[in-house]
Amino acid sequence: MTDITSTTNRQIIESAKLHQKKYRNQSGLFLLEGYKPIEEAFHANVEMLVVYTKEELKTKYDFCKEKIKTVNDAVLKKLSTTDSPAEAVAIGVQKKYTFDKNLSKIALLENIKDAGNLGTIIRSAAAFGIEELILCGDCIDMYNPKVVRSAAGNLFKIPILNIESIEELKEMTDRMTYIATVVNHPDVVSPDKLDFSKPFVLMLGSEADGLTQKAINISDIKTTIEISNKVESLNLSIAASVLFYIAGKRT
Repeated sequence: MTDITSTTNRQIIESAKLHQKKYRNQSGLFLLEGYKPIEEAFHANVEMLVVYTKEELKTKYDFCKEKIKTVNDAVLKKLSTTDSPAEAVAIGVQKKYTFDKNLSKIALLENIKDAGNLGTIIRSAAAFGIEELILCGDCIDMYNPKVVRSAAGNLFKIPILNIESIEELKEMTDRMTYIATVVNHPDVVSPDKLDFSKPFVLMLGSEADGLTQKAINISDIKTTIEISNKVESLNLSIAASVLFYIAGKRT
């Protein structure tokens, strides 16, 4: 027998509120949609409160069977944030991280607004050996459902923390080399000439505005990726991936 069949069920209404950032912030919870994010969260020891899926898919989620509640298509559609509802939607408890002064490969993202960019950057950071991501300023919520989906199961493979300002970062560590990614700056070093063997913070700004002047001012080195003059600019996640790859190969 299916456990929940009504979209007006109180538990379903409360769960669907997690589509909104304010409820994620208030509750400390977030949504995971689909098999891969749920499986990765389980293996990363993310606490899951419930997994909603259909009766015929229960065995697929046996790894968290005590948390399963069976629902119908209408309920899954209510819980999902995509046009095509996921086969399962789980509620997880957000992980909280603190700054680790012993790490040496850190990337800072300032005022990043695009969910797809952030998800892809998280995926690339995990792939190329970045040890920690710091979200600085007015960034999109890392637990935004689109970020969770686009990170493709990598959200829990790298610590991610939030700070309000660049000044806060400087208070946390002064032993790092701060590398600012810039455009149209006279004093730059090509990424393939940088010494990534020493502890660094690689700073990237928003696609629209780049890094703030405050971030540029604290940098020890400025770098930019040279591209063809036929192209105006690179997508932020692509630029980050290129830099992470170079950093990973040279450490």
